[in-house]
This record gives sequence, structure tokens and C-alpha cells, in this order.
Amino acid sequence: MPTAETAAASAGAVEPAAGRRGQPALELSSVRLAYGGLVALAGVDLTVHAGRVSGLIGPNGAGKTSLFDVVTGVTRPSAGRVLLHGRDVTRSRPASRARLGLARTFQRLELFSSLTVRENVAVAAEAAGPVRLRPTPWHHVESQARRVVDEQLARVGLSAHASARVDTLSTGTARLVEVARALATRPTVLLLDEPASGLDPSETDRLASLLLALAADGIAVLLVEHDVELVMRVCSEIVVLDRGSVLAAGLPSVVRQQPAVVEAYLGQMAVS
Repeated sequence: MPTAETAAASAGAVEPAAGRRGQPALELSSVRLAYGGLVALAGVDLTVHAGRVSGLIGPNGAGKTSLFDVVTGVTRPSAGRVLLHGRDVTRSRPASRARLGLARTFQRLELFSSLTVRENVAVAAEAAGPVRLRPTPWHHVESQARRVVDEQLARVGLSAHASARVDTLSTGTARLVEVARALATRPTVLLLDEPASGLDPSETDRLASLLLALAADGIAVLLVEHDVELVMRVCSEIVVLDRGSVLAAGLPSVVRQQPAVVEAYLGQMAVS
């Protein structure tokens, strides 16, 4: 079960509004992360723009989750800089970055399993206001937070599951709870770590529509996802990581044709 501190890494009081479409919202400059002789990130440059969905793909062990940990402040890089809306946050704590509009979901589900769907999302909705961050029974949740929770559950299509305990849900539905919880903080930059894992085709279609709607609202979305067709459908730009380095970056139609990308990751999924 996650702690309040874990939830704080993906939730917080959000001050800025979503940025103007096309402006840099998140920038990584020469980011390096090393553990002794093991290099997880080898000088990565990456820009995520407001109003766009950007994809981050690559084989297992490429450094994608390590990059998310650096961006959110869970891990401090060995070198390089992280900018959020032009502000250097390289040495800032996760909660400080959350207050600037950063939110994330996790590859490994991080939910309060004994609480309902509503109560899980309420943790984040309350964190965006004056209420102290902690798991709270639904009948004690402030009315403003209640409205935010219901809005985000409707947005991700989970209103019918609102009263269900999280530990009774399928993995795919639980992932959507995480997305709703992140959205309840009203983020300007949203990092999604394999949100389509466990979703059926109809749920994946709804997720695709949601991601495009978030971008239309001005949110900068960075998507880590192994469903390559989803990535190609919703992303304006793609960065391919391999062994901690950027192998390719650019438009989806261009990146998926590059021989090095096909060899390292896409394989038979690439189309001509």
C-alpha cells in the first residue's frame, strides 16, 4: 500500500494554469544518472511541449522509468538539468515540483487498496487544496474536493466504479484510477507510465481520446507505453531510449521508419 509521501510524489497543490500550446513545459538537458559503473541515463536531452502528447519508448531497461524518477525528483541526476516551465527544479523535492503542476502515474500500481475509487482520487484532490494529505473516508471529504473527484472520474469513465474498493478492480480499471488521481491535482505536466497496460481495446480507445483531450486543454503529456499503435496514434513527437541514450527523436511517422529503431525496439511492428 502506498504512503501519503508516495502519493505526494504524484499529487500536490497546483498553481500555474496549463501552458500555451507548443511552449516548452518540461526540459531535460544533458541528464545523466549513474549508479557506480551502471549508467541508467547517458546525457539525455528531452523537451515536452504544452498542448502535446509526447511519447517515450524503448526496450525494457532503456531508462524510461529512471527518467521519470529524475523528472519527479525521486532520484537526483548525476549531471544535467531539469526545467519545469522554465524553472530549474533539478534539486527541488517532489512536493515542490508537484506544486508547479507536475503529476505522474506509476508502472507498478500505487493505490490505497482498501479505499474506494472515490477515496483514492480524493487523496489527490485534497492535496490540491488546504486539506492535509492523508487517506480520508468519503463522508469527510470537503465539498470542493468532492466536485473535483466526481469531475475526474467522469472524465476517465469511472463514475460507475466510484464506490468500489480498489482491490476489487481489474488491473486496467485500477490504472484509470491512477490517471484520475493524477488529474485531480489539475496538472500542467502529466507523466504516464504504461497507462494502457491491462486495458481492453475499447478502454484503450477511450484512453486515446482522453489523452488527446488533455493535450487540447494545454496539458503537456509524456507517455511511456509499450502499446506502440497507441503511441503512434496520439503522440505529436516521440523519443526512443536505448541503454540510457536517445536513439531517435521526432515525428512518429519518421521515427518508426528508422532502421536503428526498428532493430532495437519496433521490429515487426514497424510499417512501411
